[in-house]
Amino acid sequence: MKFMIIRKADSSTEAGIMPSQELLSTMGDYNAAMAEAGVLVTGEGLKPSDKASRISFSNGQPVVTDGPFTETREIIAGYTMIQTTTRDEALEWVKRWPEDDVELELREVFELSDFEPGDGLQKHVDLTEKLQKRPGTVCNYLLFNGNCREAFEFYADLLGGDIVMSLTGAESPIKDEISDLMQDKVMHVCLSIGNWLLMGSDCPPELFEKPQGFHVQIGIDDPLQAEHTFQRLAEGGTVLMPFEKTFWAEKFGMVVDRFGTPWMINCGQCIQG
Repeated sequence: MKFMIIRKADSSTEAGIMPSQELLSTMGDYNAAMAEAGVLVTGEGLKPSDKASRISFSNGQPVVTDGPFTETREIIAGYTMIQTTTRDEALEWVKRWPEDDVELELREVFELSDFEPGDGLQKHVDLTEKLQKRPGTVCNYLLFNGNCREAFEFYADLLGGDIVMSLTGAESPIKDEISDLMQDKVMHVCLSIGNWLLMGSDCPPELFEKPQGFHVQIGIDDPLQAEHTFQRLAEGGTVLMPFEKTFWAEKFGMVVDRFGTPWMINCGQCIQG
């Protein structure tokens, strides 16, 4: 059973008064306890209603009213989603809320099984199943023949990213099981570029295979930046397709860089969907 704990607004939350460090710490302990018990789903605090809007519909037409709103007791200041086996269990967690002077409301969330089967419900079932299949992340994982560190330092500089994790064989928990040849090689590296991740590692020489059957595809809107990126990737590498106008893009090119990684660079969009 899934429940929402609704934290009602008050004069302090509507005034934008932020919680003290003591309360943040206590709330953190409370959330950690729920997470440890396996009941915490998520939780968020909401900004005051002077940063909110209400949208009402009249004859199908939306009417927007900007805050602030005066009915404080009807305003929500935050919520926590929990999942428990019974309503009584949910109530016990609500009773442990760490604030002294606060009004909370516990509401059970509808499950899909609560609704009558039919074509309308099936749309929601299909969407739920589709979203459940989606992985948290999808990224390329590149293998190198001993030059992973140099390659990723180059990619970070070229693509404006940050190496958020890098581990050598000697730094790993299984360093005693790793050959002397691989001790100073990269066992895992992760490059963050906005919302995109690129990962890689060095591969034992006897297991390394030349990359084939794929390209790392990146899109760059600015033509000058796209050209610059392509040319730098091409330095010491091999151009498979010059960076030129195509029927689907303002500019497109294919290149294998000096580390052996194949790339596709798209710039602009010619085809209108």
